[in-house]
Amino acid sequence: MFWESLLVTFGMVFLAELGDKTQLATMLLATQKKSLLGVFIGASTALILASFLGVMLGNILTKYLPPNILKNGAGVAFIILGVVLLISQK
Repeated sequence: MFWESLLVTFGMVFLAELGDKTQLATMLLATQKKSLLGVFIGASTALILASFLGVMLGNILTKYLPPNILKNGAGVAFIILGVVLLISQK
């Protein structure tokens, strides 16, 4: 069970982050900084912390809300965020 969760999570996060604005920002920082190791460690630490917060928040929320509501809520939140980003570009 652990290895299945680990591999599925790795695959999903890895594919989701490819070409993401986080990766693009990290590439931009790497072009401007002298310490590539510093950029790598900073970006990695930020992703680890963001993932940790997501896991903890997800764990807490599942105690109060059924998983299907969380899944649908996340989908609606992404749609709203997308619409807001499209509108704000004008």
